[in-house]
Amino acid sequence: MHLILASQSPARLSVLEAAGVTPVVRVSGVDEDALVASLTDPTPEETVIALSAAKAEAVEHDDECVVIGCDSMLLFDGELLGKPGTVEVARERWQRMAGKSGVLITGHTVLRVSGGEVVGRASAAESTTLRFGTPSEEELEAYLATGEPLHVAGGFTIDGLGGWFVDGIDGDHTSVIGISLPLTRRLLGRVGVPGVHTLLTSSPS
Repeated sequence: MHLILASQSPARLSVLEAAGVTPVVRVSGVDEDALVASLTDPTPEETVIALSAAKAEAVEHDDECVVIGCDSMLLFDGELLGKPGTVEVARERWQRMAGKSGVLITGHTVLRVSGGEVVGRASAAESTTLRFGTPSEEELEAYLATGEPLHVAGGFTIDGLGGWFVDGIDGDHTSVIGISLPLTRRLLGRVGVPGVHTLLTSSPS
């Protein structure tokens, strides 16, 4: 049984590869904004879980496989923030976040597929508190110019250039990167995968 990662995130891929699993990457193409707009008064956790489930369900499933979908958003000052998308939005967010804290919430959905059918499904979210530093104006402009914060949840990373500006975290650092290994292991157990060891040496046929 092999693993399909329903995400184009290189950070999520790197977490899994560092943990000994090389997944098949399939990008879902889910319209995240439209999906969020369709939800009725969701909690932050329900929002990211709904996005992770949509991604896992949208990709092509093999006859025998496990599919993982994830989505991360930053809860800051009562607002749920996704990818900034533009330099202007990323700059404004960093000016607000500097010296303060936020909670990065990552939704996870795991599907177990057998005989081409989904026979197991489990979802949950992991929350991690981050304490942001205060970059100087020159540092912030240099960071924005790299393009990195435009395309990541909340406008920062801890495993890339943004790590310079995160003073600390309280919780699971792999969840902040994009996929919580401890939570994923628990979800695998809930869908009937006997252990991560079954994925460590597995490869698609």
